[in-house]
Parts: sequence; structure tokens; C-alpha cells
Amino acid sequence: MLGRNAMTDSGAVLPWLVIRQDDNGNRYRVGRYATRDEAQEIADGLDRHGHKQLYWVERVGQSARP
Repeated sequence: MLGRNAMTDSGAVLPWLVIRQDDNGNRYRVGRYATRDEAQEIADGLDRHGHKQLYWVERVGQSARP
């Protein structure tokens, strides 16, 4: 059984998150995606905008950044 965090309202499994960290260290979930590749493509696209924010991909339930 999957945890609630891996489901959307429609019931689709979206276990990959794109996370943004701003200049003050605040973290926000940008979106949830079905595959790591899809999430990484979004994160890379946001990174290309040249903002000071950091973007990364992590799986639901796993924190890749401290």
C-alpha cells in the first residue's frame, strides 16, 4: 500500500518532487511528477532561468538536502 504522500487527489502515483530553496533557506514544493526524469527536466528548466534559488529532485519520503 502506498502512503498518502505518494497520491494525488485523482489517485495517480506521483512520487517525485521538485523542491525550491530561496535565498533565505525556505523550501517549497514546486510540483510532483510520475518519473524522476520528468521531475529533473522541470528542475533543470527552472535552474536555467538564472535565479538565485536552488532546485532539486527528491522522492516522497526522502530528503536529499539537509
